[in-house]
Amino acid sequence: MGNLNDTIAAISTAIGEAGIAIVRMSGEDSINIIDKIFVSASGKKIADAENRKFLYGHICDGNKKIDEVLVVKMKGPHSYTAEDIVEIHCHGGIVSVKRILNLILSKGARLAEKGEFTKRGFLNGRIDLTQAEAVIDMIKAKTDISFDLGLNQLSGALSEVLNKLKDELISMQALIVANIDFPDEDIEDAAYNDLIDRSEKILNKMDNFLENSKNSRLLRDGINTVILGKPNVGKSSLLNGLLKYERAIVTDIAGTTRDVIEDYINLDGVLLKISDTAGIRETDDEVEKIGVNIAREKLKDADLVIAIFDISREFDQNDKEILKLIENKKHIIILNKDDLEQKISNEEIVKYFKDDYLRLSVMKNESVKKVEKLILDLFFDGELQISSDTVLSNIRHINALKEARKELLEVKESLNKKVFLDLIEVDLENVIAHISEITGTITTEDILDRVFSDFCIGK
Repeated sequence: MGNLNDTIAAISTAIGEAGIAIVRMSGEDSINIIDKIFVSASGKKIADAENRKFLYGHICDGNKKIDEVLVVKMKGPHSYTAEDIVEIHCHGGIVSVKRILNLILSKGARLAEKGEFTKRGFLNGRIDLTQAEAVIDMIKAKTDISFDLGLNQLSGALSEVLNKLKDELISMQALIVANIDFPDEDIEDAAYNDLIDRSEKILNKMDNFLENSKNSRLLRDGINTVILGKPNVGKSSLLNGLLKYERAIVTDIAGTTRDVIEDYINLDGVLLKISDTAGIRETDDEVEKIGVNIAREKLKDADLVIAIFDISREFDQNDKEILKLIENKKHIIILNKDDLEQKISNEEIVKYFKDDYLRLSVMKNESVKKVEKLILDLFFDGELQISSDTVLSNIRHINALKEARKELLEVKESLNKKVFLDLIEVDLENVIAHISEITGTITTEDILDRVFSDFCIGK
């Protein structure tokens, strides 16, 4: 990553056929660079133009016109990066934007890296790290709910909650320091009790945040769903039914699906990242065997497994293996092809499935609706009620809060044992550090690299 004195430039809109495209610059030399290549119809320079007001004219390379454009400047610190920003609104397409970008780079700007505009906003103190991450969440959102979670986080609502939590921890730390500096036996005993009470209240708040995060992560990232079963039991038919179009090939030939087919489903505002896997069975076919192994790997990260069994075929060892694979996973069991002659006995159904199954035909629309309802019931009790201003939906935030909670539990245990307060103060500092990692008050280059590597160039 270049230093903050660089002037950076990038194409900020998707490259392709479009009505307009935007090329942007940020940095102390951005206005100087644009005045070298922009000729306004009025003859006015951007340096003399009114802030946040467009000027019409042409981008020119010497005497050669490159494109007809609108140009606007946004003076720092009241801009996205808190630096001087210039945006060039040109014709959409590939040729114009590349010509303009290359011309800007030839005048001394540097090509921006992934997320560098947003990173500068963070480094310059305009936004904190949770707000920076909210930007990419909104860009990648595939449902209204996940977009709203990102928008709320961008407003600073989450940061406000975390800062209040941090203030409570700092208040605990101040009490400890006061008792270290001014020791008194009677006051110290009262201080231990007060600190234990405070730590319990903060732990309760952390527990509430983490409990809420279970569903919020699924709303943000989607429910990672794997469809599992033997070949030709109806996995691809269910996928097509959920997607409402023919995504997977459906035939009577077993083993049609050799690789994983992945897609996204917007289920009443909830995102399902769904994977149709190769049929689970013993096979000598090397290609099919690879597909089966991939299916088993997919199970490891699954939030939900939809296991399908063909009721019109006899129950066998492969079916038993599938039941074993899903026993520790949140799952839905479907006894499919209920419209055909039943070959799995009622005794086997009671023995192996008990009452934990749906009996239906996935070829029917009403059957797919039953599966959709059950998914929502499994994760959200049929309702999506989340207070988005106090939600942790980012896995980095969740892990940091878990570490903070773990450290605070150790602080509480030390308080109960009346360990020396100066030792407890060190442990409490670690709790505060983990909270600070979330908002970016304390951070490392490694964390920043991971956060901004998800961004596109130009944002």
